[in-house]
Amino acid sequence: MSNYRGLIVAVSGPSGVGKGTVLAKVEELLEKEHPGSVGHSISVTTRAPRGQEKDGVEYYFRTTEQFEQMIKDGKIVEYDKYVDNYYGTPSDPLDEMLSKGQDVLFDITIEGSLALNRKFDVDTVTIFILPPSMEELESRLRGRGTETEEKIAKRLAQSREEIKRAGEFEYIITNDDVDRAARDILAIITAEKLKASKNIRTAKELE
Repeated sequence: MSNYRGLIVAVSGPSGVGKGTVLAKVEELLEKEHPGSVGHSISVTTRAPRGQEKDGVEYYFRTTEQFEQMIKDGKIVEYDKYVDNYYGTPSDPLDEMLSKGQDVLFDITIEGSLALNRKFDVDTVTIFILPPSMEELESRLRGRGTETEEKIAKRLAQSREEIKRAGEFEYIITNDDVDRAARDILAIITAEKLKASKNIRTAKELE
């Protein structure tokens, strides 16, 4: 473990596609197979909590002023603005997990995924999750029961634009079944870990 640098798994997709649910399943499966091997990155956001969401569990909830101060203090690795709210990756928890050799799972915006890929390069894999259909995506958004018609329309318009950018990612999966989508991500993680660039040090030690 000491020679292994953790893999950053950056997962993006439109609002309502089920990124959080799929990643929770991925984390559950990884913990069963390799306890302690995975860390789930918790984003900082300025949006209001939904339902039973708790600070430090689903997100770190901060005011706009607090978020902007974190940027100034260098406490944010990357950030983006989505539907009038900031979302970003706090640096301290990420540094801690990677230093332990843990794989870190990100539920993150498109710009956030691409920024991480530029910054960490070989240590990052980017995955885009598609909905089975736009009708299903709209149904999921309405099922939340937390947003106005105006916000739903805005999210759907944003989603169509985001889906056009799926080709900028290394992998694309469809979330028509949570278990299957989670298994697809597990297969991607396994393949990435077996790449020569990740194992060259081990190979050289055997020469």
